[in-house]
Amino acid sequence: MDKQAGLIVRTGALLLFVWLACSPALPAATAALPEVSPQPQAETSPAPGQTIGDTSEAGSDERIARRIEGIFAAVPALRNVTVSVRQGVVALDGTVATPDDIGRAEQIASRIVGVVTVENGIERKVSVEDSVQSLGGFSDKLANFVKMLPLIGAALAVALLIALVGYALAASTWLWRRLAPNSFLTELIASAIRFVFVMGGLVIALQMVGAGGLLGAVLGGAGIVGIALGFAMRDTIENYVASIMLSVRQPFRANDWIVIDQYEGRVIRLTSRATILMTLDGNHLRIPNSTVFKAVILNYTRNPQRRFDFELGINADADPTVARHLGVDALEQLGFVLKDPPPSARIEQVGDSNIVIKFLGWIDQTDTDWYKARSRAIPAVKSALESAGFALPEPIYRLRFDQNAPLPLRNVTGETPLAEPKATFAAEEEDEGTQEHVAPDEVIAEMVEKERRQAPEADKDLLDPRRPVE
Repeated sequence: MDKQAGLIVRTGALLLFVWLACSPALPAATAALPEVSPQPQAETSPAPGQTIGDTSEAGSDERIARRIEGIFAAVPALRNVTVSVRQGVVALDGTVATPDDIGRAEQIASRIVGVVTVENGIERKVSVEDSVQSLGGFSDKLANFVKMLPLIGAALAVALLIALVGYALAASTWLWRRLAPNSFLTELIASAIRFVFVMGGLVIALQMVGAGGLLGAVLGGAGIVGIALGFAMRDTIENYVASIMLSVRQPFRANDWIVIDQYEGRVIRLTSRATILMTLDGNHLRIPNSTVFKAVILNYTRNPQRRFDFELGINADADPTVARHLGVDALEQLGFVLKDPPPSARIEQVGDSNIVIKFLGWIDQTDTDWYKARSRAIPAVKSALESAGFALPEPIYRLRFDQNAPLPLRNVTGETPLAEPKATFAAEEEDEGTQEHVAPDEVIAEMVEKERRQAPEADKDLLDPRRPVE
């Protein structure tokens, strides 16, 4: 039975070999063999299920050797490889220029019918001459590049034309100014248009020369780099977005007196990076727009009416109601205090030795300085209360004496010194110059206006007086 099975296998293999030799598609198949992608292997074994005959046909080794040598002769990189076959075992020897050619030769030999296994003894020949010869395809590539020069020139011309259209469209600032609320957004729109047209021209040019795949790889790499830069420059991007939002919202005007968190001053300008203030000390303060956008902003300039307040204490046994009315009457007599809303007073707290009363009054900031008004209102109310007999309480101390301790003033006469007359504060009478005394201090405002007039052209102000303040 084993001999019959072996005979059947050999007969089938011989018929298959004859059919392949006579087939007209064989030259095409053999011509395609050198183009097989190499996958180097140390040793090629028969595929699972493939059997090896117990006998070999006469002349099969010579036919296999001639076939492999013919294929290698057609491949320039494998012409120096020698082939020997014995009992279906192919032994390869010689030198090649690159490591890929070693695996390529082994793969070609293993695909020949009748090959049992391949012993690969090919080595790479490390020499300058062979390395240079392996670059022989470079001349062909250079020749192809020269042939493509007209196409490349046409693609560059198309890309340049599209980019010029984008620049011309972006230069139409009058159109974008009608759509954008300020110059900052106008420049942003123009830059975006230029970028879109330049990238579109580049894509079309690459498609014309057949390098669309290269663009995909570049854009993919650029996306990964963009994500990494986004995390690294998160604060910068946040500040840039905040600048756009502030330029659209317009939360304040130039020369407004504002407080941003704990920073106070008058606004000089809003730039694309920071909000610049001039403090009440006359110093420049630059706050990043990301901080300004998230901060609590207090604007003293938006409403001309502003309230001032202060506290005064009276004795605990005094009548606080009378003291309140006296203080309010004293505030009403001051010309800079508004009648509407009227001044008022309220009791804040009652302590062990005093009653604290808070007095409140309103002023018009366009005519009156807040600090000056408060500084004049405090002594006016204090003088009115003292003139009515109200004593402002002083600190009270409790003293405890030890009876066994000697008295330090035992030999001092009992005569008490005459008390010095208590100085009284006469209420300042209103005269014609009172309004000048409390006029707003325009020193900082004038410094801000001078700074704005001398601002460089590069440091543009994003505040637009034509837009409403939110």
